[in-house]
Amino acid sequence: MVLKCLRPDKLIPGIQNFIASKLGKDYIISPPFDLSKCYRDSAIETPLIFVLSAGSDPVADFKRFAEEQGMSKRF
Repeated sequence: MVLKCLRPDKLIPGIQNFIASKLGKDYIISPPFDLSKCYRDSAIETPLIFVLSAGSDPVADFKRFAEEQGMSKRF
């Protein structure tokens, strides 16, 4: 909280440094997105939901994956 009061712009990097030093870098680095792995984990009851952020565009990856699966005509 002191860090947020003094330097709000340093809050996230400060928390990341703290977590990396106490728990390790594995807890702050996101794994790369793997659509085929996510597809294997999905089912009719558990669909895939894409949460988009600014500048992200999963359409190209989705089209490429559809072609790999032989489903590009259904897309």
